[in-house]
Amino acid sequence: MKNSLFALLVMLATSLSAWCQPDKYEVYALRFASTAQPSPVSAWAYKGPDHDSVAIDFMVWLIKEKNGKNILLDAGFLGGIEDAKEFGIVNYIRPDSMLLKTGVKPGDITDIIISHPHWDHIDGIDLFPNAQIWMQKEDFNYFVATAWQKNGNNGGFNKRDVLKIIAANLAGRLTLIEGDNKEIIPGIRVYTGSKHTFNSQYVMVNTGTKKMVLASDNIWIYYSLEHLTPPSVGGTLDPAGYVKAMQRMKTLASDNKYIIPGHDAKVFTLFPLVSPGIVQIK
Repeated sequence: MKNSLFALLVMLATSLSAWCQPDKYEVYALRFASTAQPSPVSAWAYKGPDHDSVAIDFMVWLIKEKNGKNILLDAGFLGGIEDAKEFGIVNYIRPDSMLLKTGVKPGDITDIIISHPHWDHIDGIDLFPNAQIWMQKEDFNYFVATAWQKNGNNGGFNKRDVLKIIAANLAGRLTLIEGDNKEIIPGIRVYTGSKHTFNSQYVMVNTGTKKMVLASDNIWIYYSLEHLTPPSVGGTLDPAGYVKAMQRMKTLASDNKYIIPGHDAKVFTLFPLVSPGIVQIK
């Protein structure tokens, strides 16, 4: 009886200790641009309704370790990029300027995880000169080589970003990740499978008390997550794989509310406001 009581007290003490532990990471979404007008849901989700609309934002995510690393998922883009014109970009603030509103300086960013090399996610890497960059090896190889060959697919890619990522590699600032389900930093794990680009990746953050999935463009908008539908035509090389990735995300996150799409402005209405254009995911 005494042994059973002792074991129960140890279990309770262990559980209480774990419950009282502060989160290792804080996670923030930072909006640095928007589209001028909402879009029909059908423009972002396959067979989505034409009569419903979705407001589209451009964002990066800060994963802040207390007294430690400052990690970005994606780096945004620099103003004036030609590709942005087709989206009718408004309210643009350079990503490093948005970052300052969190109390983190651009030089304090230790790591950038690139979900995929489309211009609006990779173009800003040179804003953060001290960051180690993490990218899927297959995505890198396709981006810098195969995409520009005859019959290659370089839609959404920018030549100047190829030069930027090669320069980072030559400077020793690029780490290539080989494959799925890899812990690259303690508590930070990357997954593949949606094929938004050749081998795009998304991030699971174990904060200490909960698990969050930062999907980036592996989910464009909440509608796709809620209805398990792939993106509109051209949004993935593998529609079935895109849906399987979303199903998997639901098994990874502590709660579906912690699965964060890459472009849905609704993110900024669901979580506590830190500063205009910045929310903390909690």
